[in-house]
Amino acid sequence: MFYHLFELLTRYVSGFNVFSYITFRSAYAAIAALLISFFVGPRIIRLLQRRQIGESIRADGPQTHHKKAGTPTMGGIIVLIAVIVPTLLFARLNNIYTWLIILATTWMGAVGFLDDYLKNIKKKPKGLIGRYKIIGQISLGLIIGCILYFHPQFEVFRSVTTVPFLKNYEIDFGILYIPLVVFVITAMSNSVNLSDGMDGLAIGLVGISAIAWAAIAYVSGRVDFSNYLNIIYLPGCGELTVFTAALVGAALGFLWYNAYPAQVFMGDTGALALGSALGTLAVLLKKELLLPIIGGVFVAESLSVIIQVWYFKYTGGKRIFKMAPIHHHFEVSGTHEVKVVIRFWIIAVLLVLLSLSTFKIR
Repeated sequence: MFYHLFELLTRYVSGFNVFSYITFRSAYAAIAALLISFFVGPRIIRLLQRRQIGESIRADGPQTHHKKAGTPTMGGIIVLIAVIVPTLLFARLNNIYTWLIILATTWMGAVGFLDDYLKNIKKKPKGLIGRYKIIGQISLGLIIGCILYFHPQFEVFRSVTTVPFLKNYEIDFGILYIPLVVFVITAMSNSVNLSDGMDGLAIGLVGISAIAWAAIAYVSGRVDFSNYLNIIYLPGCGELTVFTAALVGAALGFLWYNAYPAQVFMGDTGALALGSALGTLAVLLKKELLLPIIGGVFVAESLSVIIQVWYFKYTGGKRIFKMAPIHHHFEVSGTHEVKVVIRFWIIAVLLVLLSLSTFKIR
């Protein structure tokens, strides 16, 4: 909104031209997201406390987590407000990338909110039935996939993805690109949700990943940088830098309340929304195959659950991990929750650096 407003005012005051720079708008989107988190956070937490909307702890979960029962949940509302509002304020609203990422975030945010509402307010233990969550994720993936495949703006690279470590090489999936988009968004949405099991873990990992996507969005949207790095030039995708910057600011703001010991949990409202946002960023930027590196910790969390379930069924009750997802394995093994979270953050930072290095090691 500010971009369009100050674009008109530039003819009268040349200094307003600063709003044409993505770097300027991204910086202020991050600051705005952080300030919004500080402003709405305490108010939403108090509202959740008054309504007695607290987290229910699984009986088979780690014993140390039982003391967290009753901690306000559905705090993902804080994150969504802190991400969407700055994006609307500082991003170009005539840009298709802006609206696609907002669609992905709000769509799964709504699905997650419905799940949290049924679970914590209507007191239905299972919340939203699993197949309905999957329907929501698949529907979003189909919409995003079809837009990317059929919309004229994406005609040149509509079904193409780049391959890490290979120079000037892309894979064209053809019509199968739509199912790929569905898989990426669904898998990432569920992966972030599985990772949201320790204070500060998921939101910290999301913030770290968002930094990598911000850098990728910026260079992919500039013809000079994309040519220099031999990556696909995507006109207009630079506006995703504004969204990712807001996501970093919102992650830091929410971490203020979600760090150990957490004052609030984000619940499915935040986890499903942020997961779908990260998956959508990967497909919009044509870096689907880079997602397992940038989101390597999320992938490990999901794989640990898949392996545990498969091995349990195959062996008739034996386990590979003491508890899944894998962050609980380390916690049950005696590592303090805070140490597990920080170590996972460190691994995420290393993976982000590795992912960015793929632009030169080719």
